[in-house]
Amino acid sequence: MARKKAYIEEQVIEKAMNLFWRNGYESTSVRMLENEMGINQFSIYASFGSKQGVFKESIKCYKGKLRELVNNMEASHGKAAIKAYFYAFNNFAKQNIGQGGCLINNTFSELGTNAPEEVMTEMMAFVNELKAVFQKKLRDDDATSSNDHLAKQASFLLVAIQGMVVASKVMANSEIENFVEMTFSSL
Repeated sequence: MARKKAYIEEQVIEKAMNLFWRNGYESTSVRMLENEMGINQFSIYASFGSKQGVFKESIKCYKGKLRELVNNMEASHGKAAIKAYFYAFNNFAKQNIGQGGCLINNTFSELGTNAPEEVMTEMMAFVNELKAVFQKKLRDDDATSSNDHLAKQASFLLVAIQGMVVASKVMANSEIENFVEMTFSSL
């Protein structure tokens, strides 16, 4: 008969997510995960398969935290919805500054295309979803532009938000606000 887990997976994954967010994937060891999560290595491997499995679940947890921001954008109209998302995301990043910006952006910066395939798939699913929402919101304000043009604008906005996240680690909020305003004045 299988033993009942003495922990709640969502809680230990949130702890792991915070550790990965602070330290990055490569710098986080299984021993560090044991200490942070409060479970032993056997339990980590039994529940998640590997450090990579813990990280994949951490990315899912992080995406869940961003879900409310994306839902708010989806419920609003046009470029104004995207701009509000930028501001909301900046506030999210600032509130979690002890973690260091954005977990997904940090992981792309750290691992690039060397990220484990499962992790890359999970991160790209979020990026592609965000791009699709950007494109849909752009279409709200510009029904005559080609899909190709809107896709290019959505890609521009993805790169812009990545830059904003990196800048938010060191720049004053007023500078970030200037960046957001200039980004949207150029669309």
